[in-house]
Parts: sequence; structure tokens; C-alpha cells
Amino acid sequence: QVQLMESGGGSVQAGGSLRLSCTASQYVQCMGWFRQVPGKEREKVARIGTSEITPVPVTAVADSVKGRFTISRENAKNTVYLQMNSLKVEDSAMYYCAVLNCGSWNIYNLGRRTQVTVSS
Repeated sequence: QVQLMESGGGSVQAGGSLRLSCTASQYVQCMGWFRQVPGKEREKVARIGTSEITPVPVTAVADSVKGRFTISRENAKNTVYLQMNSLKVEDSAMYYCAVLNCGSWNIYNLGRRTQVTVSS
């Protein structure tokens, strides 16, 4: 099973930025980010995948974070990033990195999570 290690979480004031990183133990074609608040269901955030047809990564971002969050990857480091700008209090959650079934939000396995706290 691919091992995932998240980093970059922390505390920030509303309007600020954070960048999360997720490094995999090996190359993974499709990865994503999810978040969860205690007592609520896990929510999809963003995903990214590479294709054999085009070298340009394909991304998808949830409507709740569109225009504020950007997902990217650095294949040489087996790392996926989540750049989070204009953070809101409601973005506070545990953030999980995931290996995905390409073209979907279906999860193969999750990372250990990192906490993001946004204060007003």
C-alpha cells in the first residue's frame, strides 16, 4: 500500500494562506485532498491526475473552494500540493491526502491527516 505523509497544516487568520503537501512513498497517478470536521461527513476538496494522452495534469476542485484553492503536483518528488488562499473560518478541518481511482473521487487509501485552523 502506498504510504502518504501530509504536512503544512497549522493555524492562520481568516484571509491568510497555507500550503499543504502530501508526499507519497511512490509515484501515484491520481491523488486528492479531502477534509473533515468532527461530526460531519468527509468532504472532497480537490484532485489531480495525469493522463497518458496529455502531460498536462487534470484537476478538479470542489465548488466550496473554487477560486481559492489550487492543487498541483511535483512528480519528481512524488508530492501533491494544496495551495489554500483567502482562507475562511469554515475551512477549518482535518485535511487528508488520498490515493484515488483516476477520474473519480473514489479513495484507495488515505494519509494520516493534518489540521488546518482558521481564526476570525
